[in-house]
Amino acid sequence: MIYPYKDFSPEIDETVFLADGAVVTGDVSIGEKSSIWFNTVIRGDVAPTIIGKQVNIQDNSVLHQSPKQPLILEDGVTIGHQCLLHSCTVKKHALIGMGSIVLDGAEIGEGAFIGAGSLVTQGQKIPPRTLAFGRPAKIIRKLSDQDTMDMDRIRREYVDKGQYYKSLK
Repeated sequence: MIYPYKDFSPEIDETVFLADGAVVTGDVSIGEKSSIWFNTVIRGDVAPTIIGKQVNIQDNSVLHQSPKQPLILEDGVTIGHQCLLHSCTVKKHALIGMGSIVLDGAEIGEGAFIGAGSLVTQGQKIPPRTLAFGRPAKIIRKLSDQDTMDMDRIRREYVDKGQYYKSLK
């Protein structure tokens, strides 16, 4: 479902796959070939949510913000199942593992990987191309070329899956 909120209506590129049960409301923009999976909620009723191109936000995730603190997902980001993102920035080609929480003011560096079930605390900065996980998240190591290739494969598979599902509607 797509809902306006006051003076704001979501801007969703025509190539986006929006799964049944997903809700998008308010000041939200979603770039081309992104996919918003089943039962995901994206609310732009407090501050803007900006989602780039070829981003996948998997099932049961929730995206929201605090006043004057936008939520930004740059191009090629993967958000795993059941994630909670709140007024954070996730840079290009980063991956947030299933069940993770990323809080206000946190920044996930380009190509970084947040392991499943992690908590990235308020204002925490995760460097580019690193693996971080835990509660709170700690830097574990630099990512290998194989890690980066696996993250790219996941992103491409979700772009393809999203476009397949979109073709069925």
